[in-house]
Amino acid sequence: MRTIMPVDRLHLLVPFALPSAAAASIALSGLDYPALAKLVARATLGEQVIGEDFQRTLPHERWVARQFGALGPNASAADDEAPLAPYMLLADGGAPGDATWACVQPVHVRIAHDHLVLIDPSSLDLSDDEAATLYAVAKPLIEELDVRVVAPTPRRWYLSSHAFGALAGASPLRASGRNIEIWLPHEAHTGERSRAWMKLQNEVQMAWFEHPVNEAREARGLPTVNSIWFHAQGALRPVSSPFARVLSNAVATRGLALASQTANGPAPMTFADALGKQQQQTAGATLVELDPFSGPFIEQDWLRWNAAFAALERDWFAPALAALESGALRELGITLCGDTGSVTLAATRGDLRKFWRRRLFASLFIE
Repeated sequence: MRTIMPVDRLHLLVPFALPSAAAASIALSGLDYPALAKLVARATLGEQVIGEDFQRTLPHERWVARQFGALGPNASAADDEAPLAPYMLLADGGAPGDATWACVQPVHVRIAHDHLVLIDPSSLDLSDDEAATLYAVAKPLIEELDVRVVAPTPRRWYLSSHAFGALAGASPLRASGRNIEIWLPHEAHTGERSRAWMKLQNEVQMAWFEHPVNEAREARGLPTVNSIWFHAQGALRPVSSPFARVLSNAVATRGLALASQTANGPAPMTFADALGKQQQQTAGATLVELDPFSGPFIEQDWLRWNAAFAALERDWFAPALAALESGALRELGITLCGDTGSVTLAATRGDLRKFWRRRLFASLFIE
């Protein structure tokens, strides 16, 4: 009989898994999650990051940036930085070199009563052909302003210019659904708006106004693509990985894995798939980033969020708990993120026997 040796460690990173305390009763209504409840109750509590309401980056972005050392050796959990654009460019097939890059995405900004609201870019239903056509219109306008632009993928562009200096932008999902006024790019050290960026943005907006792509989208009842969004500016720096393998669909996480020469691939659908891939290794931890929650969380669609949570319990937490109990998995780490903060837990087989630990999942919610 063949013996399967226990795998080493698995770490799950789950963005937007923690609703606010105010929304939790609605989000978790009717849910049964005994596996996660036991893991939370018995695990060893690690890093807790509270975060702030007006941080421009997201907890999971800051977490991966710090894990790989993209922020430098003195970065703290409280730092509001995630200069991930050059790593995103690398994952998209580009060559960042030593230049400073920002990621720019085509977006829709909606006019509300007395302000403008950014719509989640993933909800635009923007095709690659549409994005490529709009990029072809914008590219010469951008280059005329002495800005280098590349688009290895149609819906993510990368800009590099000394004129942008230390320009700080907000992650699209951080600003989505909100008044964009405080999230617009500004000089990190002075707080002032960048004239260079505003000029570039205006040129693109005017070129796209009443463009045939947008007219066709309006005719189909879809939002127009009427602006661009700047974020994640930074330069590539040497990074290293605390993981032997990284499995993620997030372009920034994949880019960090590539930059650190870490084995990587797409996120598996289930724990069983992840365990099978983990067993191909002899040692080391595997990071798996699971992201079923971003869209529902941003849209405050708690029914869809609830369904995603139930699937995560069934496909990941329940089999992970069983693997810990049987010894097939040596250690399970879980980093659960909200809108502003995150909580990291670690559980071993021995931890599961510590019946006196009775931490509640609700205790992790961030106000």
